[in-house]
Amino acid sequence: MTPAVLIAVLIAALLHAGWNAVIKTGLSKQSAMFVLSTTQALFGLALALTQPFPAPAAWPWIAASALVHMAYQLFLAYAYEQGDLSRVYPIARGTAPMIVLVVSILFLSDPLASHELWGIVILGCGIALMARGVLTSGESRRLLPFAFGAAMATAGYTLVDGLGARATGEPLAYVGWLMVGAALVYTPAIVALRGRAVLRVSPRGWAVGLAAGAASFGAYAIVVWAMTRAPIALVGALRETSILFAVLLGWLFFGERMDRSKAVAALLIVAGVGLTRL
Repeated sequence: MTPAVLIAVLIAALLHAGWNAVIKTGLSKQSAMFVLSTTQALFGLALALTQPFPAPAAWPWIAASALVHMAYQLFLAYAYEQGDLSRVYPIARGTAPMIVLVVSILFLSDPLASHELWGIVILGCGIALMARGVLTSGESRRLLPFAFGAAMATAGYTLVDGLGARATGEPLAYVGWLMVGAALVYTPAIVALRGRAVLRVSPRGWAVGLAAGAASFGAYAIVVWAMTRAPIALVGALRETSILFAVLLGWLFFGERMDRSKAVAALLIVAGVGLTRL
């Protein structure tokens, strides 16, 4: 990985943690996610129209990823309705690589290197410690299934988008049309679940959502581009430094409780992710 790609992925990690922090503020979480999804689609369409049109082989990947992204957005917003940024984000992001490895071992018969085995152990300890904090600190236990659901979706779209962007050969066009597709399926889904009231957003809400959408789109475009320049696993591992950014943002800007257990759990999750993806 070149220094330029390294710096770009670290910036993407900070942007990703930042837009998650925005979802925690102001609006209802699902309304905030609707604004985010819509603004992502606008940015995506503007970018996609400047790029070559994807080949027919790309569209099944784009459609599949749009559905997985919809699930991710739904689960994540529900999780933030129940818990803190510094609790939900590490569980949602940290569990994904462990899911990928376990599925690979069980169904793909992939060999497991010793550092990956240690990574699973460390990662599992970190996630267990973070989840235990929910049970011992009086937080809502309902955040856990939603956070783990977001993790499963993250594992799904990481694999789909890494392969899809490579198959198309046009990562920016791929991301652009993906964001449009994700908005088209998320909006009717959330209206069916929460009613049309979720679509009523103030001008300030749209302004905040625009900033979050720009950060989210920029972060993911950088990551997908980086996966065409460096190994997917290495990019994925480096991207998860966003876990530490999210924990710090929750502590510094939202006044979320930061005890030794949560800090140690976050560090274990980052260390475990690094070992499993390197």
